[in-house]
Amino acid sequence: MQRFEFEKLVKKGIKAVPKEFRKKLQNLAIVIEDEPSLEQLKKLRISKEGSLFGLYEGVPQTKRGNYGMVLPDKITIFQKPIERFANSPRDVRDFVKNTIWHEIAHHFGMDERQVRELEAKRRKKVKH
Repeated sequence: MQRFEFEKLVKKGIKAVPKEFRKKLQNLAIVIEDEPSLEQLKKLRISKEGSLFGLYEGVPQTKRGNYGMVLPDKITIFQKPIERFANSPRDVRDFVKNTIWHEIAHHFGMDERQVRELEAKRRKKVKH
């Protein structure tokens, strides 16, 4: 998939986040990279053979104080791992959307367990 097509999917994924949540995103950059770096994988204890669809790096809103001028938090969406794992363009779209939701939840202060529980609840609602 061409980068501009993937960027469109990321923009749509961000727009799919309800407006009340988008309004509360603070000091956050969302970027696209081809692959996670070895340093990023190592930091998360993921082997070289493993991969990552997205990564949140920063200070969650629930843990912020008044820091003044600081660099933004960063959500990185990794294009190549998503494409490798997807079986169809629809899968790519869904993986992008779900990854954005997942990483934004981290920005709001949820840990991995909490995010996974919310994802499971959301999947149950979609199936019914």
